[in-house]
Amino acid sequence: MKRISREQARVYTFDRSLPPKLRVVPGEKFIVETEDASSGYLRKEGQSPLNRPFIDETWPPSANPVAGPIYIEGVRKGDMLGIKIDDILVAEDQSFTFSARRGPIHDSYKWSQAAEPWTRILQHEPGPSGTMRDGRIRFNQKISWPITPFIGTIAIAPEREVITSIFGQGIGGGNIDCRDIRPGNTFFVNCQNDGGLLFVGDVHASQGDTEFSGVAAETRAEVTLAVEVIPGKKIPYPRIETPTSLIALYNSRPLEHAVSKAFFILMEWLVEEYGMSQRDAYLQMSINPGVRVHVYQMIPDMPLLYTTGVEFPKECL
Repeated sequence: MKRISREQARVYTFDRSLPPKLRVVPGEKFIVETEDASSGYLRKEGQSPLNRPFIDETWPPSANPVAGPIYIEGVRKGDMLGIKIDDILVAEDQSFTFSARRGPIHDSYKWSQAAEPWTRILQHEPGPSGTMRDGRIRFNQKISWPITPFIGTIAIAPEREVITSIFGQGIGGGNIDCRDIRPGNTFFVNCQNDGGLLFVGDVHASQGDTEFSGVAAETRAEVTLAVEVIPGKKIPYPRIETPTSLIALYNSRPLEHAVSKAFFILMEWLVEEYGMSQRDAYLQMSINPGVRVHVYQMIPDMPLLYTTGVEFPKECL
């Protein structure tokens, strides 16, 4: 199976001028070995994340590395890609998170301990299968939870501008930290260049709603993907299909605008592709208990838009 090695997965921009790291045909499975969001810099308990040459001394910031571009043969500008997440196997040893005077906490006196620069190492424990596919994350001696990995940054190269992998977001995907981009689901996005030019990285071993502190369980991983191509199909914004539901995504600020736009995009999806009447689609947004709002990424005081999604159950199509 073709793969991009971890040593090659250190790209920090979504740039269409970069030579492809991999070429695949539609439907072909391939592997991407991803580096963690600190480019491997934060590996020790208590390490300060403030003295970070990977962020502070470079431009674009050498954080949030991705692998790519990945060229999909036969893809043309304007085609839609369906990126199937087949498997995510996180690092066998650890992930990390950190606190610092950033995000919503700033230099709060009341929360001074939480604001102190500190790296927490999260140990990974294999599950009954002997692998991390059913493993657990050890937060401390008393607390652990299941590993629930997903791809935090997935994007296609934009048509014109070059944007950083840490701050880039929009119709081409980006650093959206959506925890439904996980094994078994398919992420759909329109291409802006021939070949698609796909970038993948920033795997999280787990994350709560909103990623409020700005850092999840950041980890190295091995990701297995396959890409299908839907020629000429246009969608207004990236979307996700799970085995049981449809999820319309949107990025914006303020939060209520992002949620409202995701609702309207979902309604258009139901009307245009499933023949639902406008009235039925609209009414179900309020009364169908399977309609759920997700706030995947909402980090105050960071230059990132909020990532939201609205989910609709397939059993009601």
